[in-house]
Amino acid sequence: METRRNFLRKAAYASVGAALIPEIAKSAVNERNMVNAKKITLKRNSVILFQGDSITDAGRKREAIACNNIDMLGMGYTLFTATAIMSKHADIQPKIYNRGISGNKVFQLRERWEVDTLAFMPDVLSILIGVNDYWHTLSGGYKGTVEVYENDLRDLLKYTKEKLPAVQLVLCEPFALRGGSAINDVAWFPMFNDYRVALKKLATEFDAVFVPFQAAFDEAVKVAPPTYWSGDGVHPDLPGRQLMAETWLKATGL
Repeated sequence: METRRNFLRKAAYASVGAALIPEIAKSAVNERNMVNAKKITLKRNSVILFQGDSITDAGRKREAIACNNIDMLGMGYTLFTATAIMSKHADIQPKIYNRGISGNKVFQLRERWEVDTLAFMPDVLSILIGVNDYWHTLSGGYKGTVEVYENDLRDLLKYTKEKLPAVQLVLCEPFALRGGSAINDVAWFPMFNDYRVALKKLATEFDAVFVPFQAAFDEAVKVAPPTYWSGDGVHPDLPGRQLMAETWLKATGL
């Protein structure tokens, strides 16, 4: 009986969650959470590049070079987002790439920036980075601070704008779900919140679109428990990936 009850509970969460995900994203992308009303614009053959850590990487094949396919995009929110963009904007044939690498922190993005970002000459550059910049101070021996995170990312964004003055930036909020197996509330909070604040500050500073992922997940856990969206509280499961895609699309206007 208990097994059946658990099954029915999970089925109910799945049904409700799938129906409400667009509404959850819409609720998160509001005037209070956004830093400006700027939206992304595309032209024919626009290049969209996603950068970040394992959440963006999501099992992509590192040797893949062709855009717009699963080998390049992986199985995470980038795939969900790219599929929606390609469907809606088929008439202008956008070219979408994913160069996220699991475990990366900001300084590691910088080490590969010329090859994995600038060489693609993106028209739109989306960056999700920050969880490892904090997480690895707890478990990986990393000695960085929120000040290091903010300054490293500021320097990287300045450099990017110097090399690609017309690039449209999308800065995504790092997030963590309380209740996930990797999230210890005492260890993570409130310190991790400072990384989110720093990212939002930089979005304002660089006139970037800000994607409020934490706000989206905070709304989502009102519908279903944290482990429905992400087992470990860091890496989203399928509903969480879809929520991220919906939130990204809503924030950018794509």
